[in-house]
Amino acid sequence: MGLLRLKMPPKFQLLALVAFAIAMIVLENQIQKLEESRGKNACIETFCILPMIKLSWTSTLTKKEPLTLSKSLSDLFNFLIIIYLFVFQVRFVKNVTLWKEMKPAFYHGHVSFLDFTKFGVKKKPIYINVIRDPIERLVSYYYFLRFGDDYRPGLRRRKQGDKKTFDECVAAGGSDCAPEKLWLQIPFFCGHYSECWNIGSKWALEQAKYNLVNEYMLVGVTEELEDFVMMLEAALPRFFKGATELYRTGKKSHLRKTSEKKPPTKEAIARLQQSDIWKMENEFYEFALEQFQYVRAHAVREKDGELYLLAQNFFYEKIYPKTT
Repeated sequence: MGLLRLKMPPKFQLLALVAFAIAMIVLENQIQKLEESRGKNACIETFCILPMIKLSWTSTLTKKEPLTLSKSLSDLFNFLIIIYLFVFQVRFVKNVTLWKEMKPAFYHGHVSFLDFTKFGVKKKPIYINVIRDPIERLVSYYYFLRFGDDYRPGLRRRKQGDKKTFDECVAAGGSDCAPEKLWLQIPFFCGHYSECWNIGSKWALEQAKYNLVNEYMLVGVTEELEDFVMMLEAALPRFFKGATELYRTGKKSHLRKTSEKKPPTKEAIARLQQSDIWKMENEFYEFALEQFQYVRAHAVREKDGELYLLAQNFFYEKIYPKTT
């Protein structure tokens, strides 16, 4: 903001100030709606989707570039978006930790990792998640955009009418099947840092691994979903009591299947696997799978179709008092 103030002509400064004031009024109005919604046991759309929004702002101002109205207002808008989303992150954290009337609570959605401790709160949520083989996920999403799923078969999808197969898309170098589309699970586990959403960032990969091990109680894989459900029931019976039996004997109506999905050919898979992006996403997937299997082998045992938590298993050195 200081840079904008020093180089922006006076009339542009006034315009920027007006834009800032309008944005703050809108922000306060949204916050007021959020506060009112808490009393009604509801949530407004902006609040609900906040964790799904990524912060990936990078200033384009440099000393060599002339400052134009469009550029200055664009940077101002990006700056306001940062403030706007940050404030709602604060509200989200406050709502989750202080809303005693709605506890215990289970929050479900496409949520990027959010570090509650950086907002000064002592209590953190228990994070759990499920991930999928990166190519299988991309193939499924590709056909989902065109044909939907069995949950709402009549709903018109964004790419409806496009009959091109995934293999044909890969062969033609299409954007919907490009390797860049694989970059999704790493940034969601990495979090809201802008670097998390820079495609191919090694820092994002390492941060995602760190968060998976240190911030998530359990991360499962879709290929071993039943074991994941069993482990959740064993660890959190208050929330998941009976979940395993329901998974085994129920109609699995909660499990959605993409319609008209065709398995990709070996040639299409091999082409995607040549990209560094796939190698990184697959490295993260293999890391998560190994961690899940390790936890399953060392934390629980199955008996008569049920999983039981083992006694705490850790290594330590004996500590002796100092001799005087």
